Amino acid sequence: MPKVVTLGEWEHARAELLEAEKEATRKLDAIAAQRRRMPMVKIGNEYDFVSSAGGNTSLLDLFEGNNQLVIYQFMDNGGQDVCEGCSYFTNGVPEHALVELSSNGISWANVSDMPISQIDSLKEKMGWKIPFYSSHGTSFAKDCGVSKMFMLTAFLRDGNEIYRTYSCTRRGVDRIMFANNIMDLSVYGRQESWEDSPPGWPQHPTYGG
Repeated sequence: MPKVVTLGEWEHARAELLEAEKEATRKLDAIAAQRRRMPMVKIGNEYDFVSSAGGNTSLLDLFEGNNQLVIYQFMDNGGQDVCEGCSYFTNGVPEHALVELSSNGISWANVSDMPISQIDSLKEKMGWKIPFYSSHGTSFAKDCGVSKMFMLTAFLRDGNEIYRTYSCTRRGVDRIMFANNIMDLSVYGRQESWEDSPPGWPQHPTYGG
């Protein structure tokens, strides 16, 4: 349990932490500005993604008329094994958030090398309604530098030309997850073994650690 102090002592400690938080916010703002100035690389549009409806869909189609697209590459573990981390991430992507993204010209899609039959079974089991396509049999994941790992990738289109503008994996993806960010505000944090927490704080082995 945290130390119990007076209100004045707590407010002093909070003010010190706030200065550190403001410094981190300014640094993140500067990083975001640098990200917006990143160059981009052209990517082909020859991929045939398969949708739940069974038809083939192009990368251009995934933009759904918007000029930006963000894809979460859901890891393919092979066989019927499903990535726990990717499922945890996808659970945190609410449908209404996609409406907000689209209002700013950004479309969202999950893509995986898993066959569409496996994706459909997983969507039904988990209750997911978000766009989810199979890239099985294509080189899309490899061309994006992800192979069989997970990755978040941002694309921009200029007419029918498509460009990759940004990508991140591991902690880069971790940082945008709603549940993780809320847990980081709580006194016990995520309760994972990698965290720097006071002695006696509840912790469990880190997923994938």
